[in-house]
Amino acid sequence: MESNRQMKYSMLELVLVLFFTGSCASEIYPKAQNVAWSSVNFKSILTWSPKPTNYSYTVEFSQLGQDRERMQHCIKTMGTECDLTAGLKNLNASYSADVLSEPMRGVSSDLVEFPHVSSEKFSPYYDTAIGRPEFTIEVSSDKRTMTLLVMDIPTALFNKDNKRLNIRDVFGDNLQYKVAYRKAKSTGKREKISKSSIIELTDLDRGVSYCFNVQAFLPFRALDKQHGEISDIQCSPEENTSVFEEYGVGVIVGAILIIILAVTTIIVIVMCYKRRQTEKNTGKEGSPLKGV
Repeated sequence: MESNRQMKYSMLELVLVLFFTGSCASEIYPKAQNVAWSSVNFKSILTWSPKPTNYSYTVEFSQLGQDRERMQHCIKTMGTECDLTAGLKNLNASYSADVLSEPMRGVSSDLVEFPHVSSEKFSPYYDTAIGRPEFTIEVSSDKRTMTLLVMDIPTALFNKDNKRLNIRDVFGDNLQYKVAYRKAKSTGKREKISKSSIIELTDLDRGVSYCFNVQAFLPFRALDKQHGEISDIQCSPEENTSVFEEYGVGVIVGAILIIILAVTTIIVIVMCYKRRQTEKNTGKEGSPLKGV
């Protein structure tokens, strides 16, 4: 009986020690706040606040289900961000990160576990934001087709040969582009989705100026992360085409023939009408007068 009572007291004492030790630790080394991921074009950075004074931060991260790692430049740092791009090697995986509040370099502590805050889950492939693409416009010789040449955006990633990868290298056929376009002097807008970076538009009026913007489109993602940033608007030049260029010689010749035929028909009708009137009047004048 006495041994059970002693065990309960010991456990209570241990809980109290841990509680007060944790409280003291949080006061000495305040927990990080606002821990969040910021990622654009696969450059993935963990951010937090506030700026430390007499303590430092250490970042630990891991692919879900695997051991935690540390980046050398994010151990006992006095900053409030950590670039984890190089550590997130499996782009399709989900990661979590912890920001630990620790003593500064050269300062020792008896604490075994330091205050820490965990981030939300993050997957580069599904969560990184895609920036604003650039493109050029080519107009066909017959001025009926315009081709947009979209430049796939470079990322912060490199392959084994140290060559920078673009978003097409990463997403492959999963990458699409959404084009919005309209006549330069109109507000009506049309859209087209293309799986290629070379986008042909054929449903355009000849010689008319059109304005375009382009954005990356990733339909496999959650709705709020499917679209990249919208590009700047670019417009094709407006060209003054002649009547022959606009309609073609055949159409113009046909129209002229129709007009000539219509005029000839009208003239013939008028002449026939006048002749009948003349003959009618002549007949009346040549007939004898009837007696009263």
